[in-house]
Amino acid sequence: ERFGLWISFYPFSQDEYLAIVDQWLGHWGVSAEQRQTARPLALIWALERGSRSGRVAYQFARDYAGGQGAAWAAQAEAGAPQ
Repeated sequence: ERFGLWISFYPFSQDEYLAIVDQWLGHWGVSAEQRQTARPLALIWALERGSRSGRVAYQFARDYAGGQGAAWAAQAEAGAPQ
C-alpha cells in the first residue's frame, strides 16, 4: 500500500503447471516417456503442497529427476500409497 502498487500471484492452471513440470524435467534429461509417467505424480505433489506454482513445479521436477522418480513410478504402478 505504501507505493500504491499491488502485485498478485495467481495459481497456475493444471495445464500450465504440467507444462512447467515437463519443461524442468526435460531440462534435467528425463525422457519423454518418463515425463508422461510423472504427470499424475506431479499433480499429487501439488495437491499435497496446496499449490500449483512455479516453485512447486521446480521442486517436484528436481526431486523426480534426482532419483525419486523411479521409486514413485514403481509405487504408483503397484498401487501403493505415496
